[in-house]
Amino acid sequence: MGRPPHATPWRPARYNQAMPATYDPATPISHWDSGMWSRVLAASGTLNPFTDDPFTEAMLAGLGGGIGFMIFTFEYKDITTASVVTRFHPGPYVENLLARSGASVAIAQTSSAKLARARLDAALETGVPAVVRVVRGQLPWVAEDPLADMDSLDIAVVARDGETYLVDDGGGHLERISAVALAAARGSRKADKYWQAHVEPGVGTVLTREVLRESIAQTADALLATSAPPGIPPGYSKNFGIAGMRSWARWLADTSSKRGWARVFGDPDRAAAGLGMLHGQLAGRRFSGPGALRPLYADFLQEVGATAYGGSGVETSTLDDAAVQYRQLAAHWDDLTALVGAAGEPDFVPMANAVEVIADLEAEAARTLQKS
Repeated sequence: MGRPPHATPWRPARYNQAMPATYDPATPISHWDSGMWSRVLAASGTLNPFTDDPFTEAMLAGLGGGIGFMIFTFEYKDITTASVVTRFHPGPYVENLLARSGASVAIAQTSSAKLARARLDAALETGVPAVVRVVRGQLPWVAEDPLADMDSLDIAVVARDGETYLVDDGGGHLERISAVALAAARGSRKADKYWQAHVEPGVGTVLTREVLRESIAQTADALLATSAPPGIPPGYSKNFGIAGMRSWARWLADTSSKRGWARVFGDPDRAAAGLGMLHGQLAGRRFSGPGALRPLYADFLQEVGATAYGGSGVETSTLDDAAVQYRQLAAHWDDLTALVGAAGEPDFVPMANAVEVIADLEAEAARTLQKS
């Protein structure tokens, strides 16, 4: 994401709005949404009440719902797509993260570009970053990608400098964008047109142990569910959670039916496009992350045990057990990602075997979660 590594990022000599001293666009992150919001909340002075320190990415990821699974393929005239998500999905990940953190976050949306800019400038004048939604391919330094650009991306607007803004889009440094170009990227998708969120003074809700328990229970229940997630037609239940992993294993091993991937991706060009898309999502940090985000979730569980649960007792021991299981799962997910991205004609049999093993281990880990 962002400009090539050899390029020199723009750094202005002064800002119309002061740059938040704690905002660092180069901090390592595992997943874009939780990582970006850890930067934004830190720069806004929002602290974890159990530590009195800024929220870690792991804690925010867990509050968002943590991990999950979704798999879909869609056949179009010229291409067959394959989409995978390994975070909590399709539930309200960012909304969960913000509400449970206790931050007082103002969210607004308008159809007016003029009003949207006024709101953005007003937020920046308070010294905090703002988050806006854009079509990423409409950012001047990014190539358009019709498939990726079907979903909006949240980016942080950190400061204003005259008629330009400094934004963090995950490239490791701040990019400069004109007011006109930013407005165009923000207004390109009707559903998210001129959406904005920023932290206001005060506290929304207080993060408690009960909220943490609810977050963990939501993750376990979603993984083990046999019915479709809320808002999803019942017929798609087989595409989500551990049930979705087992469905995927069957489709990978199926060489005869129309659902089998041997037929779905029988055409080499469709296979190259679909598997390339799938690998990019598994290996990237927008829909997934290292080890399918299982190591990040293990960090969350251990942080909860060490802080909110006091570092001892049956509850902490159970969280530690689950954390160990998820760290072990990470290697299996990384191996699967490598199989999906292997050069040459895809071999679906080893992929099917890998997913079967993952599904069994995921079920064991989720059942451990339910005990916490």
